[in-house]
Amino acid sequence: MEDCQPQVADLKKLRAISYLAPNLFHFYKAVVAYVGRILGVETQLHQGECDPLEDPLLIKNQLDLAFICGLPLIRYCQTVPHQLQVLVAPVMEGTRYQNQPIYFSDVIVNAASDLTKFDDLALKSFCYNDLGSNSGYNLLCDRLIQTGHSKNFFSQAIQSGSHQRSIEWVVNGRVDCAAIDSIVLEQEIQQFPELSHHLRVVEVLGPSPIPPLVVAQHLGEALIEQLQFALLQPDTELQSVMEEVGVRRFTVVELKKYEVLAESFSSRKREFL
Repeated sequence: MEDCQPQVADLKKLRAISYLAPNLFHFYKAVVAYVGRILGVETQLHQGECDPLEDPLLIKNQLDLAFICGLPLIRYCQTVPHQLQVLVAPVMEGTRYQNQPIYFSDVIVNAASDLTKFDDLALKSFCYNDLGSNSGYNLLCDRLIQTGHSKNFFSQAIQSGSHQRSIEWVVNGRVDCAAIDSIVLEQEIQQFPELSHHLRVVEVLGPSPIPPLVVAQHLGEALIEQLQFALLQPDTELQSVMEEVGVRRFTVVELKKYEVLAESFSSRKREFL
């Protein structure tokens, strides 16, 4: 067993990826850089360009850290149970996050429209980032199924490819509504304040367990514990970036907390809208 526990001295480069929206990439970069400072190793972070369940780098166990949505995480871990574990999860500053590692899905419409509540969205056009997204697709399907709405609630459902593109499509009138990760939406409005004049939230779905930072078990228990401890006590440089993006702190979360997402996900939802 000891041969499977790499020492820090043997770690030449920490390989990390983000499968989350790129408008917080600078924050993820700061987290990875901090980890590199703690371990005294080179780090590499890149933006994922495909579904994590189909990413060869993840499948071949060639990544050390990953920022990932909880739904694809738990689905992947059900197939490959001993590769990844949750390192930490962020806790956001906003009051609605209740000092807990949770987030929401905000259903948005164009502020110039006459759409003010969820039922107004019947027979309107909807876009989602991708079918495997908890906030962009899964939670909305839950809402429709639980309230007994028909499969044809929307007149049209289009995949946009990203939360940011979904926001753009609602603003420019290409579609009537979209479901957006609350943290992504808040960050987008922080960066582009004028968006607040063009968007209206008509429904809030959730809460759900927040997308975590996960670590590959091949790093070994001792190193993983060192990383976890360090992130629970960030240095002033990382704290500054955390404050900038509204992250209060990191906390320890068990993988089983994300099982609720898998329970609510089913293959039939992929064709529900």
